[in-house]
Amino acid sequence: MNNRVVDAEDNGDDLETFVQSIRPKSFADVVGREVEKKNLRVIIDAAKKRGDAVDHILLHGPPGLGKTSLANVISNEVGTELYSTSGAAIDKKGDLASILTNIEENGILFIDEIHRLHKSIEEMLYSAMEDRQIDIIIGKGPSARTLKLELNPFTIIGATTKVALLSSPLRDRFGMDLRLDYYSYPEMQSLIEQKAKLLSVGIESDAAREIARRSRRTPRIAVRILKRIRDLAQVQNQDFITHQLALEGLDMINVDRNGLDYLDKKILNTIINNFDGGPVGINTLAAALTEDINTIQDVYEPFLLKEGFIMRTPRGRVV
Repeated sequence: MNNRVVDAEDNGDDLETFVQSIRPKSFADVVGREVEKKNLRVIIDAAKKRGDAVDHILLHGPPGLGKTSLANVISNEVGTELYSTSGAAIDKKGDLASILTNIEENGILFIDEIHRLHKSIEEMLYSAMEDRQIDIIIGKGPSARTLKLELNPFTIIGATTKVALLSSPLRDRFGMDLRLDYYSYPEMQSLIEQKAKLLSVGIESDAAREIARRSRRTPRIAVRILKRIRDLAQVQNQDFITHQLALEGLDMINVDRNGLDYLDKKILNTIINNFDGGPVGINTLAAALTEDINTIQDVYEPFLLKEGFIMRTPRGRVV
């Protein structure tokens, strides 16, 4: 299926084409996510039998777990076009009206980082999602009038890493709410072996297992590591990734056996050495690291918490 980008940015470069080429195309290509795939198959098959659009779907969870890829798969399984944008890209009500009125029947609009929608834009979505119509104001002052536009049946797939920032009225309008959790290590190994095949490079099971163990149980990180090790193999004129080569590549990009990179270790060492192991408040920690608070909270902290390296207390973070 075509993936139409409807914001103002040009995303049709070689990198985007490459990323699309290794993304799954159907549920059969998606590693893991068995419960999610089962539920999605049901609502897709039911919608096809009714000849109607699939119910609105909310995908949320930590970054890098495949929310965008799953939206593409849903579009392919439905057999309709996917229109893509992001919450930050929609500045005005007219932008949203233009997008919604151009969606084909039973089409899918994917809104990444949907929690970043402006409040007025979010409120405009309510009637669009529920009643398939929007109101736009024509003219100004005393001569202004409201025009009601009917929309084709359509589906919104919203993706967010911060579901708590979504208002209750918007969240309640999604017919299916799916939280994507971290992958298991066996699933990560299967995913790495699949991506290696798509990248046209062979890989030993032990090498795939080693990369999986150090990928923070996150597909995006696993693919990034795999591509760097693939590059190392090509430089060394090898067309097969051995366990030894994987270890060499992982050391080169500074990822240790627990999946911790430079900033992970810097966070832990700062809490231990500067604050006697904690507790330390997130603002103080960010200042000591000279890093953005949101980067620490959204990118690094979830994995450190889940794996038991740090914990949150009422007084702050503790190693």
